[in-house]
Amino acid sequence: MNPSTLLELDRPQLDALLQRIELGLSKEDYRMLKALVDTFLFMTQWLQSKNVSIQRLRKMLFGASTEKTRKVLKNALQQEAGCGQQSDPASGDTPQPGAVAPEKPAKPRPGHGRNGAQDYPGANKVQLEHPSLNSSDLCPQCEQGKVYAMAPGVLMRITGQAPLQATVYEFQKLRCNLCGEIYTAPRPAGIHPQKYDARAASMIALLKYGSGQPFYRSQRLQDGLGMPLPASTQWKVVAAAADLIKPAYQELIRQAAQGEVLYNDDTTNKVLALMKENTINQELALSSTTGDQPRTGIFTTGIVSTFKKHTIALFFTGRQHAGENLAQVLEHRDPALGAPIQMCDALSRNLPPGFATLNANCNSHARRNFVDVVEAFPSQCAVVLETIRQVYSNDALCKQRGFSPEQRLQWHQSESGPLMQTLRLWLDEQFEQHRVEPNSGLGEAIAYMRKHWDKLTLFLRQAGAPLDNNICERIIKRVILHRKNALFFKTQKGADVGDLFMSLIHTCQLCGINPFDYLIALQEHHNPMREHPAQWMPWNYQETMARADNTSSVHAAAA
Repeated sequence: MNPSTLLELDRPQLDALLQRIELGLSKEDYRMLKALVDTFLFMTQWLQSKNVSIQRLRKMLFGASTEKTRKVLKNALQQEAGCGQQSDPASGDTPQPGAVAPEKPAKPRPGHGRNGAQDYPGANKVQLEHPSLNSSDLCPQCEQGKVYAMAPGVLMRITGQAPLQATVYEFQKLRCNLCGEIYTAPRPAGIHPQKYDARAASMIALLKYGSGQPFYRSQRLQDGLGMPLPASTQWKVVAAAADLIKPAYQELIRQAAQGEVLYNDDTTNKVLALMKENTINQELALSSTTGDQPRTGIFTTGIVSTFKKHTIALFFTGRQHAGENLAQVLEHRDPALGAPIQMCDALSRNLPPGFATLNANCNSHARRNFVDVVEAFPSQCAVVLETIRQVYSNDALCKQRGFSPEQRLQWHQSESGPLMQTLRLWLDEQFEQHRVEPNSGLGEAIAYMRKHWDKLTLFLRQAGAPLDNNICERIIKRVILHRKNALFFKTQKGADVGDLFMSLIHTCQLCGINPFDYLIALQEHHNPMREHPAQWMPWNYQETMARADNTSSVHAAAA
């Protein structure tokens, strides 16, 4: 069939057509024709839903090239124009001309892809002085002018080394040939007799829980470099370190509970010990007369809390859902603070039982429903995607100008409020005027947005309410990376250790702190950290160490 002959009809148009045809057909012929039309509508809706599933599968396999509004709508509208489809702008089904801004030519990215010296804050810096000249000395060339200091020249040397280095100390031993007394060379100052120091434990934890590198891969790498490090030994080292620094993790949970905004979500995970319990419990349930079914799901919950301009990431792995884990965190919340803002998707299991929150739903989730069906309904989806794009532009402007939560709320109420109100009227019209089949992909996307409208628009009524749950989904990707590479946790103890290190490491990264240095500091100062864990958070531990060093210097001077 020639694509230019394709015709789109909605349900009211088909019903009107059938009424006109009914007058000229017998009852039997009309019954058969109506059944044929109903079958056509059913197949169209089914193919649309299958099309969505195929699109999602394609994205899973090959990745989505982009979900930016301009790119998505450009491709979809070009495809619609190529099929000869036309829409009436006056019907309200399409945005007004010019609503979809033309795609701007991509600007070349600045720079040349190489990092300068300022991009290496963790590098060792060596100051090199001129061997014969100082500032204000006479110029050796003209012997009249004076030399002056200017910006230093820079040479960078990047060397490779094993993640864990080993040093073997051989102590000379002397034995008296008469009395048999043995004299051993003293241990160098600063060298601890323990085989694995805090730096080793921090590096193992960072590779495993920060970068998703399984123990067996680190073992293979170290073996190849002549410094073996068995996987079982790596586990013992990080488990021992976790026991030392656990108070910092518990304090992190307590402070996260005081946050103004809490984001939560979860993803499935595997814990072999729990999976074994599932098999046993299922067998017991089959033989039980009560009919109670044990819980079999295993999840890792990610929680992000913004607290006093600090961002905290927490992870919890086990049988509990995201809402149940959030409830355990909120048990540490000061009752005087009132209900926090909670951002999550619309699943009921994300809500904390027994705790009141100002619940906001994720606009990115609602938007993605329209992105999935944009190829089937380009004109209708353009209305929603363009409106959400303008709302996000308003939010980006608030961040750029450094607005306070109250100023941001006022800006959204004046600039985004009318946009969202117009969008709500448009969504209602699609169902009320029967422009969309409720069971189609577009109908389901519209129904989702209408059902959760109040929670999707909390940012128009509550200061500080976010637009989406993207920050939590980004930290969940860390869990997915670990699951992809390491496949599973063996025991619940292993999952708990992983949660501890992932929480501390990713909180450091969100706060712009070096997690390697932070983990070392927690281990080397575990005794004072246990007494005052609030002074050893990623954002203040350096100040605590500086005060301790100053106190030690004063005491040494007094002595």
